[in-house]
Amino acid sequence: VDCTVFPEDCIWTDWIDVSYPLYGPENGDDETFENIQNTLPSWNCTKVENISCRAEKFPNIPIEDLGQKVECDVNTGLICRNKDQNIEGPIKIPVCLNYQIKVCCAPQLPPECTTPATTTTQATTSPTVSHSTITSTEITPVVSSTT
Repeated sequence: VDCTVFPEDCIWTDWIDVSYPLYGPENGDDETFENIQNTLPSWNCTKVENISCRAEKFPNIPIEDLGQKVECDVNTGLICRNKDQNIEGPIKIPVCLNYQIKVCCAPQLPPECTTPATTTTQATTSPTVSHSTITSTEITPVVSSTT
């Protein structure tokens, strides 16, 4: 079984919109993965490889061109806080637009790829060999005889 997954093998979701921005500085639009998981328990994306974010009312305008401060991040999702908005920008209201995201999820791996592998480690000990040199001096008795 091949358990190799490449980022380009990811599968795009439909547009997701689980939060609507309410008026007030402490509110905003929260399309984070945590909020999506809490709102849609069936949503399952093991690993997000890519993300696309857009404003619901302006789907063809890149969010960078809308003048709002919005975080669209592959690790967390989208977050927009009303208190961060500048009423001097193109959108003259201190409220986040309603944003949507879609993500490219890594494909589900077959069960044999996700089952934790049990590894057995066997400790082996090797004998320690020490080498020492023994020098011996041999004494040969000299026998002298007088005749």
